[in-house]
Order: sequence, then structure tokens, then C-alpha cells
Amino acid sequence: MEEMHKNELIERDPVMPRATRPLMIVVSAPSGAGKSTLCNRLVSEFPQIVYSVSCTTRDPRGSEKDGVDYYFLSKKEFKERIKNGEFLEHAKVHGNFYGTLEDTVLFAMEEGNHVLLDIDVQGVEQLRQSLARFDPRHPIRCGFTDIFISPPSMEELEKRLRGRGTDEESVIATRLKNAAEEMAHAGEYTYQLVNDDLESAYRNLKKLILTALGSPDA
Repeated sequence: MEEMHKNELIERDPVMPRATRPLMIVVSAPSGAGKSTLCNRLVSEFPQIVYSVSCTTRDPRGSEKDGVDYYFLSKKEFKERIKNGEFLEHAKVHGNFYGTLEDTVLFAMEEGNHVLLDIDVQGVEQLRQSLARFDPRHPIRCGFTDIFISPPSMEELEKRLRGRGTDEESVIATRLKNAAEEMAHAGEYTYQLVNDDLESAYRNLKKLILTALGSPDA
């Protein structure tokens, strides 16, 4: 996969311009590509970028709070919302449902925030199908920005997964198989980023966001 913006790095920290067109930033990556680290750093640096709060039917864990970590719904309510077409995307994982409500994203964008979604390639495909039914002027459709983050190679990804020292061989094998399948969809994304060096990847990620905003600093 060709690395985008490899040599086009920003030498100073960009200032996020005022949100004239709030973005819905969708990021996908195989496990071990560094997606969570990059996204958390982006949210930490820019208060205007907020994570979307998903819905789930599983029970709260530890100190999780409704409306902060997740919106905790009953399976009956979740299915009713599916029936009503309220989700941009949803999936059933290990017996529980997870999903992103259109209203949750839209409300955050109307507040002037850029909304960040960390979802897999199947979720993004659902999202694209949902947006295709929206009016072209709909804020979510206008602000849709999708980014795929890849490791520099499968060999490096395997090295990172093994370096964690937390997964059994069978788990690592499954993650690598899933990674290959996910990376086959990278070309469907507007932006592609290779994380071969964390600092470089983060600078490029910020530049992609500025490009999507049409900033002259991009």
C-alpha cells in the first residue's frame, strides 16, 4: 500500500480552525496499527474533536457511566431503534449490540464539534450506505471524512502484537488474519496513513484533518 503524505510533514503544530463545516471523522485500522494511541492524542490536543458516544446492550463495567462511556440500552429498545432506522451503523458482538445513533453525532456537530468514530471496516461500510440515503446537504454527509491507518508491513504488525506479551498464539493468528482482510479495504477510504513512526504518523494525521477542513495550513 502506498503511504500517503509520507514526506509532507508539518514543522509546527497546527491550530484547528473554527468549525465552519464540522467533520465526522471515521478512523479504521487493524489491531496493532496504533489507531487508539493516535486518536486519543488527537482528542487530547484538540478540544473541538470529541469521541462519539456509542450505544450498547451490555451492562456497564466498573465506573462506566451512561451517556459518558456508552448509552446503555435494553435489547428491546436497541432493536426498536434499529427498526426505526435511528442508527448510522450497528453490529452484534459477543451477544451484545453496539451502534452509533444519527442523533448523537448530529447533536455534537451542531454544537460545533468534530466527531471522531473509531469503527471497523464493516461498520464504515454500513455508515456509507446510511449516508447515501441522506440529502447531500445533510451535515453528517457533508462532514464525512474517513481515514484508514495501516502498519508499515504485516511483519511489523506481527512484531507489535507479539511485543504486547498479552495474547496467545491463537489470538495473534486471528488478529493477523483479520488485519489482512481489513487492509484489503484500505483503498475504499478517502485518506490512507501508514504508521511506521508514531510522531510522523501523528503529524500526518493532523494534516489530513486540516486538509479535510480546507485549511490553508494543510
